[in-house]
Amino acid sequence: MTASEISSKPAAPSKFPEKVFGWPALLRIESLVALVAMIVLCVWSVGIDAPLEEAANPAITPNPAKAPWYFLGLQELLVYFDPWIAGVILPSLCIVGLMAIPYLDINPKGNGYYTFKRRAFAVSTFLFGFLGLWIIPIVIGVFFRGPGWNLFWPWEEWDIHKVVAQNNVNLGYMLGIRDYGVEAVFGLLFLGAWYLIPPVMLWKKKYNEWPTLKKMGLTRYVITAFLFQSMMLCPLKIIARLVFHIKYFLVLPWFNV
Repeated sequence: MTASEISSKPAAPSKFPEKVFGWPALLRIESLVALVAMIVLCVWSVGIDAPLEEAANPAITPNPAKAPWYFLGLQELLVYFDPWIAGVILPSLCIVGLMAIPYLDINPKGNGYYTFKRRAFAVSTFLFGFLGLWIIPIVIGVFFRGPGWNLFWPWEEWDIHKVVAQNNVNLGYMLGIRDYGVEAVFGLLFLGAWYLIPPVMLWKKKYNEWPTLKKMGLTRYVITAFLFQSMMLCPLKIIARLVFHIKYFLVLPWFNV
């Protein structure tokens, strides 16, 4: 092979993707987003006063007694869960889940650049957890919870004399179960089915179709499924309480779910 033939031979494609500079391809977009976010926050802070109250008076208990706004999401969850679940277990699962993401996520796509199409499940799950289960409960606690921790629409006056009938019952009682032992067993079976049936069905049906499941392996998949089902238990519990007036799925002497 002559020198001219060697020089005309196309170079072998690199196994690494083409690299681009962080500026302006990435940092310019981040700077614009940060600028827009700062403008929105400034306009919001000027137009809406912070939900601050007067200095605490030990002789007067406010109605409702609200936590600081950044804790109102947890206070809102207290309506639907036992205190130790809403205040300890669920926040701990959030922290553990965020810490486990680098070890559970095996999708290399999206590293170093923004994409939704190639990371639709990851991005959608994060946005649902952050906006739906954190920001929205805070908004509800600040603007929609009035005296007695009752729900008020924005056009309704916060009447301290409003009385709401509490007709919530446990799931087992709603289905006609009157024995506490049988109701506890039914609740355990219900939660077991919630945590087992959807992940097992997805694993069996999509294992050969989705290469991601094979790459994840059983251990990563079980942890991911547990965290995802725990997250989705929150909207299920909220809908069950507000729409169907179901208080708890599981009733035990030590805790309720």
